Amino acid sequence: MTAPSPALARPKPAPAAPAAWKPHHNPWAIALTVTLATFMEVLDTSIANVALPHIAGTLGASSEEATWVLTSYLVSSAIVLPISGWLSNRFGRKRFYMTCVALFTICSFLCGIANTLPLLIVARILQGAGGGGLAPSEQAILADTFPVEKRGQAFAVYGMAVVVAPAIGPTLGGWITDNFNWHWIFFINIPIGLISLYLSNRMVEDPPHLKERMEQAKHLKIDFLGLGLVALGVGCLEFTLDKGQEKDWFGSPMIVTFAILAAATLIFFAFWEWHHPDPIVDLKLLKNRNFGTAVFLQLVLGMVLFGSTVLIPQYLQGLLGYTAERAGMVLSPAGFVMMIMMFVAGRSLGKFDPRLMVCLGYLVTAIGIYNLTRLDLNAAFGTVTLWRMLQMIGLAFIFIPISTLNYVGVPANKTNQISSLSNFARNLGGSAGTALLTTYLARNSQVQQVALSANVVRGSVPYNLYMDRMKEMLMSQGMSAANASQMAIGEAYQQMLRQASMLSYKNAFAILACTIFLLTPLPFIMRLPTKTAKPDPEAMGGH
Repeated sequence: MTAPSPALARPKPAPAAPAAWKPHHNPWAIALTVTLATFMEVLDTSIANVALPHIAGTLGASSEEATWVLTSYLVSSAIVLPISGWLSNRFGRKRFYMTCVALFTICSFLCGIANTLPLLIVARILQGAGGGGLAPSEQAILADTFPVEKRGQAFAVYGMAVVVAPAIGPTLGGWITDNFNWHWIFFINIPIGLISLYLSNRMVEDPPHLKERMEQAKHLKIDFLGLGLVALGVGCLEFTLDKGQEKDWFGSPMIVTFAILAAATLIFFAFWEWHHPDPIVDLKLLKNRNFGTAVFLQLVLGMVLFGSTVLIPQYLQGLLGYTAERAGMVLSPAGFVMMIMMFVAGRSLGKFDPRLMVCLGYLVTAIGIYNLTRLDLNAAFGTVTLWRMLQMIGLAFIFIPISTLNYVGVPANKTNQISSLSNFARNLGGSAGTALLTTYLARNSQVQQVALSANVVRGSVPYNLYMDRMKEMLMSQGMSAANASQMAIGEAYQQMLRQASMLSYKNAFAILACTIFLLTPLPFIMRLPTKTAKPDPEAMGGH
């Protein structure tokens, strides 16, 4: 009876099999496949911003009504982001991911053929639902496809798409809308979506632990209350952030109502999910020191990345008179610098302490953004382009290590939840950062106007000299003395407004730089990955 015991003892390592699971196809081919859809989704978002005036003009809508084309997409996408991990577990990640790609592609076609604003908004809501599920699924796929030591390089490939697409989006969007029409900004997604669907069907697969999780989920009841709460809470929060400045924040009863709804719903949602046996969003993961810190850092990264990407084009178009296409050309070289730095950061990850890399990344980014406070109303195209390139150097050393440290000490069956929460944090940071910066610019510009107007008095020697020179120039063009005097006053006022706006941008860059600098010690709170378990320690923890 004792003879069989050695044979029976041999299969004991079986539970560790999922850790050694490898995809049937080349991991790099899978990485490029899933990155394709990310590139398509992020590119479409940045292109739509540029085409908004054209859309408004063609559909006979006001500029305020046309902003619903952006708001509807953002709200829909924000709702899907936090629940995408749960949807992947319940329906299978590959199936959910391909559904998102298909929905995004079909709705891109519907957006392109829309001939009224309501139809376009409905199509954008559905497109946002598809787009919101792409990024979390892709990051989870990469985390499971690559072993721990290769994840940095995999996230570098993914990060290139996330950063390069917004950089080239305005340029491409401006060129398409100038040379064709705005319908084509949506039609260009169709071939990319079809290629992505074909490659995903052939290459992407669900690992064994995910299939087990899907089987277990079939026997669990769906938390409909949690789904309703997260949809309502996140939707109201995104609406509040997106429309706050436009509606004068809490001076508007509508914004007050949505803000209260968002706060009350999300607080109740957090309490409900914390005590639920099968939560839609597993908030208890935030107790993990690495993940909790990473979520906060992702939130700030979103504020910096999206905030600075919004501020610079606004500055160039509003104060220096650049077209959307030319403003996009300022951003594009920085995207290519980011591509190179992503590669460098990915290769460096296994050789240096990732926490030190994040710390240095924040320091370099803070210096780069603070350097933008030197911008003035006579800044040359080459100067702004160079400064934007310098600002982007450090971001790769933040994005990749954080994305990798996210998964340290977390079970493999939680990768879907990890990726959905971290992407939600980054997007929420982007929305909040954009809203706060836009509000700050508007309010601080008024403060600067008051300060500058104190110097615009008739007794001021510089003011009198400026007025005399302006009148002489206008009179030399054949204008009468009386008209030249009136015109000079108007020119002085316009110049004061531009200077006030410039100073508010400088202050906004300074605040961003100081905020990032204060974060430099935080990465050292996080734990390093264990070096003993080469295969994948997280996967071991899930079984």
